[in-house]
Amino acid sequence: MANSRLTTAAIGSAIFALLIAAVAAADQSDAVRQQQKNYYLPDAAASRIVTVTKAGTASNQIIVLTEAVAVKETGPTETVSHFGEVYAFSPNFIALRRDEPTLIEFWNLQGDDEHDFMLVDANSRVLMHIKLPPLKKLSYVFTFHQSGLFNFYCTMHPPEMSGQILVVPPEAR
Repeated sequence: MANSRLTTAAIGSAIFALLIAAVAAADQSDAVRQQQKNYYLPDAAASRIVTVTKAGTASNQIIVLTEAVAVKETGPTETVSHFGEVYAFSPNFIALRRDEPTLIEFWNLQGDDEHDFMLVDANSRVLMHIKLPPLKKLSYVFTFHQSGLFNFYCTMHPPEMSGQILVVPPEAR
């Protein structure tokens, strides 16, 4: 009888451990899903303003670099202590023509710093938000369907890591 109680207790402990592991896995997968929801390309509504795809034919190409302006490893100590680490996009101003697909390639040049790219419209509505992992190149084909001035940011390093995209009408033919 003592052996059956031990077996029942062991089974109960194993079931309890499995339940705890399942709850932890569910919490972790919820966290991963939430993090993935934070990064996205334009949805159907935003695609009326700008279409962004991971592949496609483009008439132009631009490379956008992440630059370390003043960082703890190499920047002036006084600057870093006063402002913190400072990063920038280069270029931070881009001019494009409406309805002309343009390949924008993002190069995160920092080995130990993650960045992101968030594009907003004139009303500050977020159109897209992508992660720029350390030492990675990511390419997207952007096609703007509306003219205007669009701001972009690295939400991890505001306000200095920002820029603008000016979309002008198509060339008259």
